Amino acid sequence: MPGWAQSSQPDVMAAAIDRTTAEVLPQVVAWRRDFHQHPELGMQEVRTSKIIADHLRSLGMEVQTGIAGTGVVGILKGAKPGKVVALRSDMDGLPVTEQVDLPFKSTQKAMWNGAETGVMHACGHDNHMAILMGAATILSRMGSELPGTVKFIFQPAEEGPGGAEPMVKAGVLENPKVDAVFGLHVFPYTAGTIVYRSGPLMASADEFTIEIIGRQTHGAVPWGGVDPIVIGAQIVVSLQSIVSRAVNIAQAPAVVTVGKFAGGNRSNIIPDKVELVGTVRAFDEGDRTKIRQRITDIATKYAEAAGATAKVDFGLGYPVTTNDPALTDKMAPTLQRVAGPGKAIVGPLTGTAEDFSYFQQQVPGLFFFLGVTPPGREATAAQNHSPLFFADEAALPVGVRALTSLAVDFLRAP
Repeated sequence: MPGWAQSSQPDVMAAAIDRTTAEVLPQVVAWRRDFHQHPELGMQEVRTSKIIADHLRSLGMEVQTGIAGTGVVGILKGAKPGKVVALRSDMDGLPVTEQVDLPFKSTQKAMWNGAETGVMHACGHDNHMAILMGAATILSRMGSELPGTVKFIFQPAEEGPGGAEPMVKAGVLENPKVDAVFGLHVFPYTAGTIVYRSGPLMASADEFTIEIIGRQTHGAVPWGGVDPIVIGAQIVVSLQSIVSRAVNIAQAPAVVTVGKFAGGNRSNIIPDKVELVGTVRAFDEGDRTKIRQRITDIATKYAEAAGATAKVDFGLGYPVTTNDPALTDKMAPTLQRVAGPGKAIVGPLTGTAEDFSYFQQQVPGLFFFLGVTPPGREATAAQNHSPLFFADEAALPVGVRALTSLAVDFLRAP
């Protein structure tokens, strides 16, 4: 790109990024709308990943496809030697039927848990992909001014079963080895604001299932069997004592929630088994481990004491999303410059979870939120995963400039 960054001064670079963002913005919006209209569930992102890979190839990048299923990685090598930075986006939609009246509303259908359902980018991953593709376009134009290497990671199945961990195991952070990784997530903050924090940002997430096996009997003769419903009720209540009595909530909060209690089919029959399903959220890996063990102990020992047995299984689990303190301090001025005065703020912890945490376990990482709620609607905005979730496209250029600037500033820093 002629005239790009003839000076090394940060304000000249920032102005160039701003100018080029304005140039690519119409295409970013078009990508976002196309992805929104054609969402695909996790590990099924075939159309999505092809569009991404084709665009990265058109920019002259080395492109790897089929990673961890449908994952895509583009590698942009600068003309100058330097560090390696990774930028990450997720790709998958959710089994949600959209209720937002948009010209590009999703009408896609898919099978989920044996039934047909609508599919929607109800968590905003359409925005993430379009933003990262815009950043890739800008960075590819920097030519001889770009030191080091940028990896563009497009990850499948963030919503489950989790694509980050298998991508890490496939070596996306190696060859060349990544020095830092950045990512963002749209959230119902005011459009264009950036919200971040050092250290823990998003909770760990662990799903658990407890199967309690008793002995079936007539409801009028409970002493003739072992009632798993009563045992299950005692376990549910006792699980709440873990956070209130075994976790130092002055250090970090935690939550244990039972969201499903299923068993029996008739009023006068005590069933032989019940099933409890729940989730654990924590902001400290030590607490996370402790809680998992206490759930197992409480369930199995309560059941044993009552003459039953209990089996505890932990399914999908994401670690705590923790921003590297040194990297966060180093890059905070970039976020503040991009967002503008008073629009890049240190935010609260959030109980939602992200498998970006698997990248952060391997290399220093910074993950932040990009607000997408129209000003004045914050109090009534639908949350992520709602069929009414709406993202204001006014936030897109802020996202593009943020990821592009983080990459440039990190690579150019001493």
